Amino acid sequence: MRRLSSVDVNFDEQLNSLLAFETVNDAVLIHTVDQIIHDVRTHGNAHVLKLTQQFDQHPAQTFAELELTQAALKAAFEGLDPTVRTALELAAARIRSFHTAQKQDGWQYTDELGNVLGQKVTPLDRVGIYVPGGKASYPSSVLMNAIPAQVAGVTEIIMVVPAPKGELNELVLAAAYLSGVHRVLTIGGAQAVAALAYGTETIPKVDKITGPGNRYVAAAKRAVFGQVGIDMIAGPSEILVYAEGQNNPDWLAMDLLSQAEHDEIAQSIFVTTDAGLLEQVAASVEKLLPTLPRVEIARTSTHDRGALILVKDRAEALALINRVAPEHLELCVDDPDSLLPEIRHAGAIFMGRHTPEAIGDYCAGPNHVLPTSGTARFSSPLGVYDFQKRSSIIHCSPAGSQSLAQAADILAQQEGLDAHARSARYRVGEQS
Repeated sequence: MRRLSSVDVNFDEQLNSLLAFETVNDAVLIHTVDQIIHDVRTHGNAHVLKLTQQFDQHPAQTFAELELTQAALKAAFEGLDPTVRTALELAAARIRSFHTAQKQDGWQYTDELGNVLGQKVTPLDRVGIYVPGGKASYPSSVLMNAIPAQVAGVTEIIMVVPAPKGELNELVLAAAYLSGVHRVLTIGGAQAVAALAYGTETIPKVDKITGPGNRYVAAAKRAVFGQVGIDMIAGPSEILVYAEGQNNPDWLAMDLLSQAEHDEIAQSIFVTTDAGLLEQVAASVEKLLPTLPRVEIARTSTHDRGALILVKDRAEALALINRVAPEHLELCVDDPDSLLPEIRHAGAIFMGRHTPEAIGDYCAGPNHVLPTSGTARFSSPLGVYDFQKRSSIIHCSPAGSQSLAQAADILAQQEGLDAHARSARYRVGEQS
């Protein structure tokens, strides 16, 4: 991991270089994804099957073989080791409890003119959730995407998940059963996104697509946005750990490595005001890294995108945190609540020394689908609100219409929109 100090003359330049990352701006990638989307729109199931056979070496000979039955999902759930099933049920219950508290209801009020104003909140009809496959399988992603949709009241939840060589992860299928997923198709990549966005002979169009994937999935989600809603363009996983005072350097190092093992382009950043602690954490990373099963992935991640940063004081640390706007932020300090008011940009904030990010990934309750690559400056974790939409309600009383129509008439004339002005004017009995 590279070492940086805020007193370095070129610190800003080094930090900008560290944080620089473009997920889906490669011209060749975009062209490839656009072609896949076009071909899926044109040829439907047949092209999705062809690409699934090509990219995933899936043995299916017909498209129907790519869809799993509810009986298969139930069997996967019932076949889990009891200890694993209990842990999965605990995580699901906590995620459902947290997201139930997010559910929004409509509201109305009556103003002084007797007009009724408000919002109607309605769940989406149909959503698609993308669950990554490949280097690792993520049942937690199933829970984090499907349960908020279920709590919101979505009528149909369709899940897509790659199954390389036709191999299925039983825990992923069990999570789909536990989360109330209605349909599961073993497809992935840009072709799965295209199928969800535009529909095929057997896959209906969805209203929104959520869930992380590789760069092809991210590029496809961006390409279909507007045809459907999306949650976000997800970049590589990232963590920023800020620590001061008495800390166990092995704890901090392993928190950093917990993100580094995700992907070669994941990012782990450690920030402290204590030069001694920085050296201890650096030594712990070197000691613990070789013990990881995914050592080569973590080694590449920490070497290419990891950093240990020394700052002068808390004020500098807070400024740095808000500049990075990390997906995951750990505050390993005595009094994390005192820092919280100054944290403006972070996807999820883990408070104190006993709250590792890993707990948030699985079973704390809040969602682990979080804004990455600095987008926490303007976006939020996935939640029930992502699966609901809001309609404005405007119901004018006769007296309210008379009063508001006069103002609307004047403003419409100022904008040069005569039909608008006359539409309002007619409500007050003036037909000219």
